[in-house]
Amino acid sequence: MNIVRTFATALCTFAVHHAIAQPGGYPAKPITIVVGSSAGSTTDGLARAIAQEITTDTKVPVIIDNKPGASGGIAAQAAARAPADGYTLFITTNTTQAANPHLFRKLAYDPVKDFAPVGALVKGYLLLVTHPNVKAQNVTELAAVARKQPLTFGAGSSSARVASELFQQMTRTQLTYVPYKANPQAIIELVGGQIDMMIVDLTTSLPQVKAGKLKALGVSSPKRSPLVPDVPTIAEAGLPGYEISYWNAVYAPAGTPVPVVQRINELMQKALASENVRRFVEQNGMEPFTSTPAELASFQAAEFKRWGHVIKTAGIQPE
Repeated sequence: MNIVRTFATALCTFAVHHAIAQPGGYPAKPITIVVGSSAGSTTDGLARAIAQEITTDTKVPVIIDNKPGASGGIAAQAAARAPADGYTLFITTNTTQAANPHLFRKLAYDPVKDFAPVGALVKGYLLLVTHPNVKAQNVTELAAVARKQPLTFGAGSSSARVASELFQQMTRTQLTYVPYKANPQAIIELVGGQIDMMIVDLTTSLPQVKAGKLKALGVSSPKRSPLVPDVPTIAEAGLPGYEISYWNAVYAPAGTPVPVVQRINELMQKALASENVRRFVEQNGMEPFTSTPAELASFQAAEFKRWGHVIKTAGIQPE
């Protein structure tokens, strides 16, 4: 009897592992996507749009688990510690995977060793916005104001922080950094006048600009955004050479079976090609940026060096 039970147990174990290892058997249960920012952020919106498409495609529920804080570090740590079975994914940005190692002396996760790259998703740019009370109508005037009076800037991601720090370094001004758990919270405070300016994603900032609650002075892209064609690039508005972007990608915990990683990549790329996700990407000033798992690994390694250089140029010291 014990032999029969042992054999049955072994057979069940084999069946489970076989189902996990075979891309055709995935997904067989709900998927959780961990996001390191709050609802309303670009990453959250992108994750939800993709989740909806995957659910439609596979008939399997996809749950978004928001874990803002520590510049995405709380979410990264949670995702890294999840079972490596493909049912916990991490949709994140350059903040956790390339910038944080240069911003913090100690991290609770390893952006390379703790994750299996699945695929890149999108690239995007930022919008320089100020509270209406800031007496500046363009980038040059903003720099002049900052030299005469103390200005504060908020940030809930490395992109937003480094963008403003780089602005400060290039304009030879001194701004006061106010940290937030996520960019949507910072935007609320900016609208309320608690801080003076931000350089942040269009998802978070553009609705407030259209509502007349914030002023847009420049975009961080190499060319103007079709979403705000009348707003110049920061470079053409008086700061030649200024350019900064962000990216989103999906990762799984290290050790996730390769066939499952490939299957997730396929699902993600199919979702990105859908009309709903494509519309979200376009309406939020982003562009599709897909890759294989190997290509994402190479891209992340290059981005690690690039963000290290940008952070060093901005004069930011690790905390």
